[in-house]
Formats: sequence, structure tokens, C-alpha cells
Amino acid sequence: MAVPEEAPLVAGIELGGTKCVVLLATGPDDIRAEARIATTTPQETLDAIEDRLREWRIKHRFQAIGVAGFGPLALDPRRPDYGCIVNTPKPGWDGTSLIQRALRFGVPVGLDTDVNAAALAEGRWGGAQGLQSWAYVTVGTGIGVGAIVEGRPIRGLGHAELGHLRVPRLKGRSWPGACPYHGDCVEGIASGPAIAIQAGFPAESLSRTDPVWDDVVHALTGCFHNLVLTTAPERILIGGGVGLGQPHLIPRIRKALAESLNGYAVAPRIAEDIEAFLAHPSLGNRAGPLGSIALALGSLATVEAAPILRSAQACA
Repeated sequence: MAVPEEAPLVAGIELGGTKCVVLLATGPDDIRAEARIATTTPQETLDAIEDRLREWRIKHRFQAIGVAGFGPLALDPRRPDYGCIVNTPKPGWDGTSLIQRALRFGVPVGLDTDVNAAALAEGRWGGAQGLQSWAYVTVGTGIGVGAIVEGRPIRGLGHAELGHLRVPRLKGRSWPGACPYHGDCVEGIASGPAIAIQAGFPAESLSRTDPVWDDVVHALTGCFHNLVLTTAPERILIGGGVGLGQPHLIPRIRKALAESLNGYAVAPRIAEDIEAFLAHPSLGNRAGPLGSIALALGSLATVEAAPILRSAQACA
């Protein structure tokens, strides 16, 4: 596909728990450069990212930077900890600023969680195009939910953390769950590590009839039930290593969700085309990296916010 001459060239950083993907692109059909960097210590990881951005800035003069990071993140630009990772269980990363170095390049910077960014990418280029409200759910090492309402991620005191909702357990289940904060929240029951602890094997090694999947389907269905009745998404897209790697899950969750909603409120509209309502993301595993490009492009659309962003201070 030909790229319009006016398409701005931007840089994006998807900072994940094990690796970072750094892109130089105008969109999914025009990726000029890509780098993968292991997530080790904050100093080592951010030094490597900054070196790559500096090289690209000299050669290509990109116009903005998008930063999509694992969280939780402080996302209130009025606060001095804006752009910092907060209360993370990842050793060494609590209090690390993900935005301070990006601001050194003197271009607009867009920042959000990795899952919100992926949701925005699906809205711009993927399976949520043309919608006003939708959700992107990643089921993998953790469970994150990017809930978009009227084209914008939910925001209040912080960003939404729907993967940590508490939902009813299946009868007879007493396993305490794997979440270090909440035990048997959705992430504590249905994430990849939770599945491995409960089953004794990683998710990819389990048969589709393993009883652990009953807990996973039940927990995710409870999460989606609550999501439908709070943010009223027009579509829910399920990605992540477990979400994309277990094709038997979505049909089971579709059936369970219809039964859970039991015809209430918007349930009949969902039932009209539940295959489209609950689906895989069109961008697949590229939704995350492209989310950082979506954030960069979004920062250009709201460039008047740049003076606020430049005031961000160190986290600690």
C-alpha cells in the first residue's frame, strides 16, 4: 500500500516485562526500522533504547515518540510522578520514569499502558476501526484490559486495571490464586503463570480438556460480564500469548458470556453476532508495538499538551 507523503514519521517504544520493541514508522504498512532490546535493569534497558532513538533522530528526524509501558503507570500529567512505573512487582523497576528520557528529544511524547496502546492501535488500524467504544484484552504473563470509551482510554485517579477484578470462583475451588496483591482475581486465576502453577505445566503443554481451562473460562467470562455492564464495549478483542495461543477458549467464552448475561440489557444485541463481538485482534501480536506508534501519532494531534509533558520530573 502506498504511504501518503504527509504521513508523519514517528518513533515508538513498547516496553514489556521481558523485551522492548522500538519502531520507526508511519503506520503498520510503513515500518522503516525495528529493534528488540531485552528488558533487564532500568539503566541498561533505557540506555539501549535512548541510544537507538538518538541514532534514528539523527538519520530520520522523527516527529514524535510514543511510549507504551507495562504498569501500573502514573498517568496524571499534573503530578510530579507522571510517567513513572508504580507498585510493580518487577524487581528494580518501581519508581522508574518511562518518559523523562523521551522528553530529551524535544518532540511531542505520547504515553500510556501497553494494553491501552494496543487497544488504540486496533482502533486506528485493526479490528476496532469505526467503533466508538471497545476493549482489548491481553491474556498472557498478566491480564490487562485496554477499555476505550468514546475513542479514549478510561482515566481517573489512574488507568483501569480490570485484570485485577475479583470475580466469583467456580464452586469447590479453593486454590488461593497467583496474584501477589489479590490472590484469586482474574489475573491470579487465568494468567499464564497462574495456569502453570495450578496445572503444574505451562498453558501450551495442556490439552484442551484439562480442567484448569474451566477456571480460566469462568474467570474471563466474569471479567467480560462486568466489562459489558460497565463500559458497554461494541467489541472485545482477546490477544496475548494465552489468548492467541489457545483457539478453543474464545468459543467457550462466547457461550459462557451469553449464559452469564442471561438476556439482560445489551445481551440480545451481543448475541446477534457474538463471533464479531468477541474476537481476536486483527493486528495479532503486532498490536502492542504498533500501539506505541498510535500513541506517537496521537501526541501530534494534541501537540498543545507538549508544554505540560515537558514539566515531568524524576520519579524518585
